Amino acid sequence: MVGKIATQYLDGIADTLSKNRKLQNLTTPQWTTPNRIVLELPTMRLRDFSTLPHGTPTLLCAPYALHRATIADFAQGHSLVEALRRGALFRVFVTDWHSATPEMRNFSIDTYLADLNVAVDELEPPVDLIGLCQGGWMALLYAARFPEKVNRLVLAGAPVDIRAGQSHVSRLAADVPLSAFETIVRFGDGRVLGRHVLEFWTPGLGADETNRILQILPESEGSRDLERRFQEWNRTTIDLPGTYFLQVVRWLFKENQIAENRFVALGHQIALANIRNPVFLLAARDDKLVAVEQLFATARLVGTPKSAIQMTIEPCSHLGLFLGRKTLAGTWQRIARWLQEDIAIGLAS
Repeated sequence: MVGKIATQYLDGIADTLSKNRKLQNLTTPQWTTPNRIVLELPTMRLRDFSTLPHGTPTLLCAPYALHRATIADFAQGHSLVEALRRGALFRVFVTDWHSATPEMRNFSIDTYLADLNVAVDELEPPVDLIGLCQGGWMALLYAARFPEKVNRLVLAGAPVDIRAGQSHVSRLAADVPLSAFETIVRFGDGRVLGRHVLEFWTPGLGADETNRILQILPESEGSRDLERRFQEWNRTTIDLPGTYFLQVVRWLFKENQIAENRFVALGHQIALANIRNPVFLLAARDDKLVAVEQLFATARLVGTPKSAIQMTIEPCSHLGLFLGRKTLAGTWQRIARWLQEDIAIGLAS
């Protein structure tokens, strides 16, 4: 029944696509913290938020799903970039992924990993790599492909072992035939047009849910402006290359290739056991998009000694991990300190 309903919904999206191809996106959300673009690549702009020129670089691998990378720097008091800088991380960078143009429709996961590698090389590795949501599995693949280029790895709200738990997205991917997703790509002329599938993946969020995400009280000072800013951010989507999108659906969500060590990235079959770096896993208790178990399974898949793995569950929703005032002031400050700790780990087998 779930599969039938989901397929009908996808067919409805395809019908919408065929009738509304000329719809335009809203104004691009702005960054909160001053920054400069240090690298322009086919898939991204590498943004530099650093306050000092020296020290280990911290690279935020932003989600590449439906929303802008400004989720990492949403607003004052709700900015992960701000939180990390407050935690004495002075060299902070963000992957600002481009919305896919028609010319990008055939970009693959490898295309994004290759540009991520160029960005890391620009920063002179090893780097501390933080992967957010869909940017999390990308960061994990990268760390397994180039373990010598990663110092420490943080994954927040990232789907890794899809079969370890169930979420709205993983159930959808399992129940809906690949042909339905291919229909969305076909009606987008080789792309997934974010504005047309937003309601399917993340249904409309009212004021109460927005306040819970941002972890603010209703009618508190500045709450109306923050609610409006969030709604504008949520409605402003990006487009995805059809090739990339279908690879994610099939290889990650349907076939679980990352967790089963069957994923081939940049010519190498990935083995998560190659990752022996310190790892921090941050999950959301009330996450409907990524089950806690889908992330925490990473701890048994990587080669990192258990003593060098931290796991924390925040009492919030998925977006609250990145936008919630209390989470940013609490757990992310702990993560910033952890990134600076001396961790002695035994790497002998």
